[in-house]
Amino acid sequence: MLELEEYRLKMEGLRAQIEDLSEALGLAETEREIARLEAESGQPDFWNDMSRSQLVLQKIKQMKDKRDAFARFCRQWEDVRALIDLALEAGDESVLPEVEAGVKAVMEELERQKLVTLLSGEYDKNNTIMSFHAGAGGTEAQDWVEMLYRMYTRWAERHGFQYKILDYLEGEEAGIKSASILIEGQNAYGYMKSETGVHRLVRISPFDASGRRHTSFASVEVIPEITDDIQIEIKEEDLRVDTYRSSGAGGQHVNKTESAVRITHLPTGIVVACQNERSQHQNREVALRMLKSKLLEIKEREHFDRIEDIKGEQKDIAWGSQIRSYVFMPYTLVKDHRTGFEVGNIGAVMDGEIDGFINAYLKAQAGKK
Repeated sequence: MLELEEYRLKMEGLRAQIEDLSEALGLAETEREIARLEAESGQPDFWNDMSRSQLVLQKIKQMKDKRDAFARFCRQWEDVRALIDLALEAGDESVLPEVEAGVKAVMEELERQKLVTLLSGEYDKNNTIMSFHAGAGGTEAQDWVEMLYRMYTRWAERHGFQYKILDYLEGEEAGIKSASILIEGQNAYGYMKSETGVHRLVRISPFDASGRRHTSFASVEVIPEITDDIQIEIKEEDLRVDTYRSSGAGGQHVNKTESAVRITHLPTGIVVACQNERSQHQNREVALRMLKSKLLEIKEREHFDRIEDIKGEQKDIAWGSQIRSYVFMPYTLVKDHRTGFEVGNIGAVMDGEIDGFINAYLKAQAGKK
């Protein structure tokens, strides 16, 4: 019974932390904002401005998701406490494994909820656009891009996020040359921003008949998807718009017409592309939104006063610039060079279990503030 009593004290000791967490999440203010926006959505002229109405409904959903996630956590905590109390009253130690699992789940969810409080950046709550590019190395590097692409889409699925392919260029023999996806979900950018940078792979290449060890590089770029309430002026004369036939993943309409769109922002050299929508007009709209998101992210990161001040800058996708290494041979290890966090189970990581790396990064960044 001693173990059950210890678990009871542990759960009771979380009460103050949960109260502090509610305050840190700003749930009282969230409830007031939900009420205000729901009152706005009930006005007779609410649907007159379609873009505004969609934005309001999206904000309501995001805030309700945040509130409901905390409420579920509180119920989870109360259920475990009740189970422990019942077991102590009945003198029943047979439920100890269930109690242990419940306490473990509560502690894990508490840590996850605490991490949400670290996502205080202006765009952390937004959806995110992720782009993948192969470094030097041909087929080997392109295969590495496909592995990373799978890792992040598996992560999205694990967390209940939706993802949508925006652009997809297959490798000539295998893998992916480049791809862009939109991940939709609460705090998607806040979590994924840790993944921006060069990722390094060390393994015995399946494309090398001699069985030699190869090192490959791929870059991952993460930007927030901007919402319609953020106004960014881009001059039409600063854009070069090219159209081409879609290729790769994209549905039955692929390769039928020149519906894919590539936009080059001439002052910076930034290039964005979209091929997954059904019309050239739709692809142009999505590509332009991607460009605006990218320019805004650079402007905020580099503290530019104006979009016009941004200069294009490309880092080599090679040695010395990697944020994380994935080693398959001669041992298995994934190590983040910024935080020192590492995991030996590389199979789990490649299957989307990367929360440890994300959490370590968010905590490290919070410690710098």
